[in-house]
Amino acid sequence: MSAYAALSEAGYRAYTRDKTTLFFTFAFPLLFLVVFGLIFSGQTVEESGRPYISYIAPGVLSWGVANAAVFGVGFVLMQWRRDDLLRVIRMTPTPLTTVLGSRYVLSIGIGLIQAVLFVAVALLPAFGLELDAGWPLAVPVLVLGITAFLALGVIVGSFARTPEAVAAVANCLMVPMAFLSGSFFPLDAMPSWMQTLSWIFPLKYLNDGVSAALTGSGGGTDIAVGAAGLAAFAVVFGALALKTFRWSDRT
Repeated sequence: MSAYAALSEAGYRAYTRDKTTLFFTFAFPLLFLVVFGLIFSGQTVEESGRPYISYIAPGVLSWGVANAAVFGVGFVLMQWRRDDLLRVIRMTPTPLTTVLGSRYVLSIGIGLIQAVLFVAVALLPAFGLELDAGWPLAVPVLVLGITAFLALGVIVGSFARTPEAVAAVANCLMVPMAFLSGSFFPLDAMPSWMQTLSWIFPLKYLNDGVSAALTGSGGGTDIAVGAAGLAAFAVVFGALALKTFRWSDRT
């Protein structure tokens, strides 16, 4: 078995055996969908006249997928480094790209399963999401989003030395970003300065791209801009992640 296959299998087994983390990874975004979906059931956004569910569902889905990518790899790298597993791996011929690649495949799988489950619930009559014909284009946007946020999680996991530190740093990044990127509330209803500020956050591009593909809130240009923005963030975050990665807390 190759190092890549061994690390991928180990990551999968560790993830599926942790039933609590497994449950909340998928249940957390659904909880937000249920809360917001019931609060705004049957209502429309005053500025655009579009149903609230068309904003809330893609936004919460994007936030949930991004959140899982950041927290998942951040916690794992911190734990592996704290337990000296990364230092042991470094003594083998296994390159860093193999270590991160195994986590990447796992994150992609988790993100896509999250998306399928989330959309299936959002389509229920109680929430009333209606899919646009271009919904398959949401898949490459989600993959790019997971790539960018996984790289961000690697940076967080490289600096944090404890689980509490990972949670604190990741929450400080993801919670404000969710509000300022329109994941929970439509940006159309926010002040113009906040709408302008949102363009510096990768979650804004993920929200817009997924929303345009799933609900038809935008055209191909919006999807392309979202994908291009996420690709740029993935390159920048990826370069920083490789630069800041630490095999051991001793160095």
